[in-house]
Formats: sequence, structure tokens, C-alpha cells
Amino acid sequence: MTLSTSFLPLVKGRRGLLVYLGVAYLGMWAAMSPLLLGGYRRGDAREATGALQEVCIAAAMLAPALAAILVVRWVDRGGRVRDTLALRWPRPWGRTARACLTAFAVPCGLTAAALALGTLAGRYPFGGVHWSGLGGWAAGAVLGMLVWLPLFFGEELGWQGYLFPRLAGDGGGRSLVRAYAVTGAAFALWHLPTLLMGGQYPGRPWYVSVPAMLVSCVLILPVFTWLRLRSGSVVPAVIGHAFVSSMSVGMVKEFAEPTAALDPLHMGMAGWPGWVATGTFVAFLALTGRLRPSFHARARTGELPAGHADFRPERPARSR
Repeated sequence: MTLSTSFLPLVKGRRGLLVYLGVAYLGMWAAMSPLLLGGYRRGDAREATGALQEVCIAAAMLAPALAAILVVRWVDRGGRVRDTLALRWPRPWGRTARACLTAFAVPCGLTAAALALGTLAGRYPFGGVHWSGLGGWAAGAVLGMLVWLPLFFGEELGWQGYLFPRLAGDGGGRSLVRAYAVTGAAFALWHLPTLLMGGQYPGRPWYVSVPAMLVSCVLILPVFTWLRLRSGSVVPAVIGHAFVSSMSVGMVKEFAEPTAALDPLHMGMAGWPGWVATGTFVAFLALTGRLRPSFHARARTGELPAGHADFRPERPARSR
């Protein structure tokens, strides 16, 4: 992908950001309203989702992307949607493969570290690795992730494609800290309807699940952003998000004792072991400068000058 040296057209005031958040949040609440009105409550981490739950989840996941497209096209008028939201493959194709493999491998490693920490602390009921059926499980898990993958574009086109770059501004220190914190918090609170129904933390009251989700999202958001910055594309962030929300959860169940109770607050990426693993990795990214757009810009000799953010799409050419 050839990255632009141009800056985004300035957003006039906060109108675009407010419209984006309003549409994304309203879309989530509207999509979850059948479950909320029906009194649905998830009581166990092993509980499978039914057809209605899956339809509602799918509809909700599309809301951030629809909000981003709406704002880019009719509010901010920031150019072509595809360019503005970084909806393209990294080029050349070898770089695409490496970026996608990294987006798969890093969350996998973080999940494995979280399960190891939980096991050592006596909070994860590790049941061993059943090698005979591991290949079949992994193939099925990857297939399931690929089936759901298009819907994760619905989320990341909003959070990584639209919201984070606009909050990051020119890529300065304060703007970046604000962008990571606000995007992570907005990402977490967007899940409020599912948290109220026990979605991510079944059996936990909202005053436990909401703060836990805030910690989880504020920590994992920089990982997704790093995947997006190093590739110049939103696609690796989509893959990373899909892994965390599908295969990572599946790993918790696969390697646990079959009859043991599972508490996401104490195991996996959504619990404190995941916070430790992810926080350590994010600290490494921050200390080595990899969370700064300028780091990746300098790494691409001839593509961007050192001071420019690599999530800046190209301005449309003016006709003379």
C-alpha cells in the first residue's frame, strides 16, 4: 500500500465525532433491544448463543462501520470512504501475509500467556492439551473465525478506521494518549447492552462487568492500533479483533477441564491474567515507540517523512 503524505481534512468542530458516536451507540442499543426487552440473561460462560442472539450480535457489529461511512460521506466529507477508513490490503502481497500472520499470532500468544498465568495462580482449571483432537478443533475454530470475520470489519472500520485517527490528530504525545484512552473507553462502553445481559462476564453484576470491560478494552485497543499502524491498513486490526473475540474465547474452553466452572474475570483475555499479559506487551510497544505513527512512518523509507502519521488518507485531487 502506498501511504499518503497528506493530512486529513480538518474536522469542523466535534460534529462528526458526535454523530459517529451517536449512530454507533444507537445502533448497538437498537440491535440488542429484542434481547433486552425479552429479559435475556447469560448465566454461564459455556452457554451457547441461540439464533436470535447471533442475529442481534451481527446487527450490532455493523453499527460502527455504518456510522463511520455516514459521517465520512455526509458530515465530514473527508474523501473516498475506502481511503479515509484505510479499507485496503497492505502492499506488496508478502507484506499482507506477514501482517495477517502477525495479527493472528500475537493474540494467540497473549491468550496462551494469560492461560498460563491463570493456571499458575490456581484460577484456571487447565485440563491439559489433547493432541489427538487438537488439529480438528483448531481447524473448526479458524473456520468459525473466518465466517464471522466480515462482521468485525463492521467494528474496526469505526474504531480504528474513523475514531482513533481523528482523536490522534497530528500524532503528538497528548493527542495520542487521549486517542488511545478515549477510543478504548468508547469501545468498552459501546458494549454496555451486552454487559447488562451478562454477555462478556456471565453471572457478574454491571458494576463489576463494566469496569472490567473498560480495563480490557483500554489495554487491547493499543494492540489493534499497533496492527493497524504497522501495516497502514485496518485489515490486520480486524483479524486481531476477530481472534480475541472468537478463537481466544474458544481456547479458554478447549484447554479447561470439561466440567469445571469458567469465570472470564479470572481467565483468558477478558480477565486479570489477560490484563497482565496484554499490559506487559503494550508497555513494550510504548517503550519502544511502536505506538507512535511516526515510528512506522520512519520505518518505510520513501513513503512518509518522519513527522507524518501513517493513518492519514490522501486528499482528493482538485480539478483545475
